[in-house]
Amino acid sequence: MSRRSLRLRMLLLSVLATLAALALAGWTMAGVLGRVVTGGIDQRLDSQLAVLASVVRDDGSVDRKRLSALQGSLAAGPGWRWRIAGPAGTIGSSDFPELRARLPLPPGADALPPVPLDGEDRRGHVHARRLVLESAAGPVTLTAAAPGRVIGQPVRDALVPLATVILLLAVIFALSAWLQLRFALRPLAALVGQIAELRRGARATVEEAQPQELQPLADELNALAAANAATLAAARQSAANLAHALKTPVATLALTVTPGSPEEAQVHRIEGVIRHTLARARAAAVNRRASTPVAGIAADVADVIGRLRPAIATHRIVPDDIRVAIDAQDLAEMLGNLLDNAARHARTTVRVTAAYAAPGEVQVTIEDDGHGIPADRREQVLQPGVRLDEGPAGDGFGLAIVRDLIALYGGRMSLGESAMGGLSVALHCPGGGA
Repeated sequence: MSRRSLRLRMLLLSVLATLAALALAGWTMAGVLGRVVTGGIDQRLDSQLAVLASVVRDDGSVDRKRLSALQGSLAAGPGWRWRIAGPAGTIGSSDFPELRARLPLPPGADALPPVPLDGEDRRGHVHARRLVLESAAGPVTLTAAAPGRVIGQPVRDALVPLATVILLLAVIFALSAWLQLRFALRPLAALVGQIAELRRGARATVEEAQPQELQPLADELNALAAANAATLAAARQSAANLAHALKTPVATLALTVTPGSPEEAQVHRIEGVIRHTLARARAAAVNRRASTPVAGIAADVADVIGRLRPAIATHRIVPDDIRVAIDAQDLAEMLGNLLDNAARHARTTVRVTAAYAAPGEVQVTIEDDGHGIPADRREQVLQPGVRLDEGPAGDGFGLAIVRDLIALYGGRMSLGESAMGGLSVALHCPGGGA
């Protein structure tokens, strides 16, 4: 997927959003877990403060005998400390660190329930609780402290599996997003394929049943295809009408002039201008996206020729799956000209064959068993109005029209000798796909 891919953009956005959500969830859970663990430690420290408070007499002195009896409940492990500071002095752990309140305390805050404190020693963070008692001799400050590891270690132990779960969730969500995009964008990929078939002429419209988001696009594409088809049909009809309207008068005029006369030159000039104008008109109207089966058109044209010339047998060897990128009307006109020409010059038989000559190229061949055309005269008969026979039928424009028409589609026409002895005309047509 390139950086211009919508799928890549949507996948990246989904992955980033998922990672951000999981990171926020992990941070929130870590904070909640830290507060839970800290709350448990605070309860334990408050219990120690209660023990210390129980050994302080009303006059502020410490009942050392009772303190000794309760000493075991204050020894929670390495790093746990306690201290009693009153008018009579200070007793407790010798290495008590300097502590500070997490937030500035307002005046008189020491008289409130236990206040949380924090500090640092050589082992690291220290968390403590402080309680101030009032006595006859003055205030007595009780402090119980715990090493920071008793808070940090459980949090870290819980965060390792939590981070693993978050990572697995990120992978699952990313894979899920990729699968969703893959399946969600399938209709768009199918629509692209249908548009490609529409361009090649393999279909006339895209499928109308589309997802809700693609339905307006499909409707507009079908409307555009219909409008283009209507415009193309109108242009082709105009070109065809002009061709038929001018073909007969020019051919008739060419037959009435004296060969080599100035009038013949003027007729050829008129004919050249007409052919040039018609070629431009038909080139603009050529349907290059067509995909026409040759067999059906050949059968229809052969049937018409057979009725006009019942003495001539027309054999067709045209597989049903062969298609050419030529409009059906133009293919019918080319085959009609060639089959009519072959039937007029054949003795008994005309043959039409079609086969794939190369990838993307179809060769349609029309042969007859007539006298044929000498090799040195074949180029001459391709000139408009030129005929080698003196019969009344034909105007000499058939082969020239076919040559010009096939050229508009990027193909070509070649003349040769038929295996049956007559003329062989091969149309090298662009393939029309399946």
